Amino acid sequence: MIRRTLLATALATGLCFAAGAQAQTKWDLASAYPTFNFHSQNLAQFAKDIDGATKGALKITVHSGASLFKGPEIKRAVQGGQAQAGEFFMVSFQNEYPIFGADGLPFLAANYDEAFKLYQAQKPFLQKKLDEQGMVLLYAVAWPPQGIYTKKPVQSAADLKGMKWRVYSPTTARIGELVGAQPVTIQEAELSQALATGVIEGLITSSATGADNKLFENLKYYYNVQAWIPKNAVVANKRAFNALDKATQDAVVKAAAAAEERGWKESRAVDAKSLAALKAGGMQVEAPSEQLKADLAKVGETVIKEWTDKAGADGKAVLDAFKAGK
Repeated sequence: MIRRTLLATALATGLCFAAGAQAQTKWDLASAYPTFNFHSQNLAQFAKDIDGATKGALKITVHSGASLFKGPEIKRAVQGGQAQAGEFFMVSFQNEYPIFGADGLPFLAANYDEAFKLYQAQKPFLQKKLDEQGMVLLYAVAWPPQGIYTKKPVQSAADLKGMKWRVYSPTTARIGELVGAQPVTIQEAELSQALATGVIEGLITSSATGADNKLFENLKYYYNVQAWIPKNAVVANKRAFNALDKATQDAVVKAAAAAEERGWKESRAVDAKSLAALKAGGMQVEAPSEQLKADLAKVGETVIKEWTDKAGADGKAVLDAFKAGK
């Protein structure tokens, strides 16, 4: 009798432990950026907020620095369920769906307020496409405006001709072609090495990427052209999200909204800090010459027209909504 009682107790205890284990869900969230980057820090707070809101029922482990998947692999990894969530740079996937590249159109959105309005115009189309691809858009956060980094002074687009030009998206590649540069595809994790070994001599990227990667160690000039304000999207695998109970889903959505608001505010602050860091590192931070601005404006017109032709009805709807909201 005692033995049966002990066995029954052990069985009941085991079932309780099993139920507890099943109650906790674990997600892996892949990111390509270093832990100290503001996007990564925002992801860490996002995961912490969800942990607190769900009392540990959903645990998200953030894998930064391309430690789980390389940047170009993350979106497909989430889509295929190898990671439950991930962060990807939208403009890099413009060839897959033009709307991903809308925020990379040169000189379309001139500041953060306009960039956020462009995001609102994009958002319904992004949500629909990601849903079709088996993902849920959680939130998106802007990078600081993109500027030009070079080893030598640049007064016009002609000064970029022949330069080994780092590209990370179809738009940056097309700009390189239009100014006569030599496009070279380099991911952020490989940026410092590519500069140190002379694989690239110039690039367009944000002040934050420049400061994070200490571009002032290899490049001398930064021209604050504010070419565009691209975004990272944070997404979840749709099956993984739908498997959560309603309360947990609500907690994720609420934490995502907070992360988006926090991230946009932090991006503005990071831009100012990053520009100061570039100057402190010895880089000459300058406004573009009138000639360079005029040359780049012409390049921008060409790129936007080409994008609009490819983007079709969805692209026209995004641009119309954006212009209406300005």
